[in-house]
Amino acid sequence: MKKINIAIDGYSSCGKSTLAKDIAKKLGYKYIDSGAMYRAATLYFLDANIDIQNHEAITQNLDQLDISFEYQDGKAVTCLNGVNVEEQIRKMRVARAVSHLAIISSVRHKLVAQQQALGKDKGVVMDGRDISTVVFPDAELKIFVTAEIDIRANRRYQELLAKGVETNLDDIRANLRDRDYIDSTRLDSPLSQADDAILLDNSNLDRDSQLQKVLEWAHKKIGAEKRSTL
Repeated sequence: MKKINIAIDGYSSCGKSTLAKDIAKKLGYKYIDSGAMYRAATLYFLDANIDIQNHEAITQNLDQLDISFEYQDGKAVTCLNGVNVEEQIRKMRVARAVSHLAIISSVRHKLVAQQQALGKDKGVVMDGRDISTVVFPDAELKIFVTAEIDIRANRRYQELLAKGVETNLDDIRANLRDRDYIDSTRLDSPLSQADDAILLDNSNLDRDSQLQKVLEWAHKKIGAEKRSTL
């Protein structure tokens, strides 16, 4: 069957990763969490005590980063220099810093090149901030996900509580607003909806409802690609 690439962009805590994982599982595609790559890079510099605001030092140390994905029990796990860091990169210390690292052009160029290489053979579902506009501008299906800020904050709050992480709802809401602003106004590859992306507001959609909606879009695109090669 003809395969396509599916690019999903949107704001923090909109459920992009959950949606992307669900689609990839249903279609038998590979799921790539681009945000996890930026989080892993952020974790490296935080642990190395390298100032995120020091762009020159960040650039000089990029060669120390080896970010990869391993599949364990059918789930993609983020590894940094060979170590599973999936749990560490989801903590608030990383969330507070990741958008500041992501504005650095040298970081973006390194990770975008790696992301593009992962998608060259098609059959990839990738979510992030610039997937439709920069990483896969030729993706056959592009989706821009959004949701109301209070709903997003509560989703993130419940997610952290379920993991046993103590946090504050107001802190999460403030962090999301800060990340939205930084991501949308950065000079290099700002978060924006591609002209040909489909808008998906999932404020009032449950997990299964949004999955079924996107699967319909995906099957239409896959069918169109198949017909175009006949």
